[in-house]
Amino acid sequence: MATFDFNIYNLVNSQAVPPDWPGGFWWHWLFFTVVIIGFVLTLVMGVIYIERRGMGRMQSRLGPNRTGPFGLLQPVADAVKVLLKENIVPTAADKLVHWLAPVIAFAPALMLFAVIPFENGALLADLNIGILYVVAISSVSTVGIFMAGWGSSNKYSLLGAMRNVAAIVSYEIPMVLAIAGVVLIAGSLSLNQIVMAQNVPFVLLQPLGFLLFFAAGCAEINRSPFDLMEADSEIVAGFHTEYSGMKFAMFYLVEYAEAVAISAIIATLFLGGWKGPILPPWLWFIIKIILVFFAMVWTRTTLPRIRIDQLMAFAWKFLFPMSLLNLFITALQVLAGWPTELAWVMVIVNIAVMVVMVFIWSKFFFRLGGGRLEA
Repeated sequence: MATFDFNIYNLVNSQAVPPDWPGGFWWHWLFFTVVIIGFVLTLVMGVIYIERRGMGRMQSRLGPNRTGPFGLLQPVADAVKVLLKENIVPTAADKLVHWLAPVIAFAPALMLFAVIPFENGALLADLNIGILYVVAISSVSTVGIFMAGWGSSNKYSLLGAMRNVAAIVSYEIPMVLAIAGVVLIAGSLSLNQIVMAQNVPFVLLQPLGFLLFFAAGCAEINRSPFDLMEADSEIVAGFHTEYSGMKFAMFYLVEYAEAVAISAIIATLFLGGWKGPILPPWLWFIIKIILVFFAMVWTRTTLPRIRIDQLMAFAWKFLFPMSLLNLFITALQVLAGWPTELAWVMVIVNIAVMVVMVFIWSKFFFRLGGGRLEA
């Protein structure tokens, strides 16, 4: 099982490359910092294009196809357009808080990749509590969003920010419980070790945990159908109503950077991370991130936005009890001893358990309420 000997020495010396890396720790830090920034920004432009083109096809329209070959340069054109727009700050706004909010919201999306392995050993820091680091850092962006709502001096912005805080607090619990099932099987909190432990992808051994984590992750990063923080039918544009120009671009970047980060975490925890045949490990990792993000696009195109009361009810009345049951069943299986020679039998058993549990709970114990408002 994982050991919790975390201190400053381990943080500084938790290098994910051999000790003879040229230049030692600081060159390692500089190299992977540049790689992470370039990787995130490039992939964000890629997933924006994928989402717009994918949604276009799903909705029987073309999507961007004019700027550059096949419309590939459309995200670049959008970035230039936003940068040229005027930066407007409301007179009654708290200027410092209004300025800092997008910066504080964006930083955690980059920091998450410090412990995510691109291939075996290729990461900034292989912390032995890596998944706890992910859970802690992922919640910090909420502070930036709340600052945006509060500092804008706008009731719609504040309402959107408070909805975000409520969603984060509610959905963080089932997300952490879904992660706990993975940790029990892998016996480690290190993301690199979790990938190494996946001789069988954990999405097959933890199918219910995967669904719970995916749903909770989409809610936390404000992806449809959980995007009530910026519901234009109710609160104009939510927490970024009063933002324009570069500051709005930062929030737009945060949304997609967080989507890439959640996709990378799901690929690492449940899809075997960088593992795969023939192709280079880093390429397998990128392919899995894109597949997870495409699933987010699919749900956005397919499902209608839910109400705020349904958002909270889904977290506390469905995801939370299901995550507890999933953790209990996983703990029983681990205590009984995983039959490694019959791993595929366990896959069939766990998929069957997932189907039965979801059907029974949704049929007899949980209803979103249809047109009836649940306070």
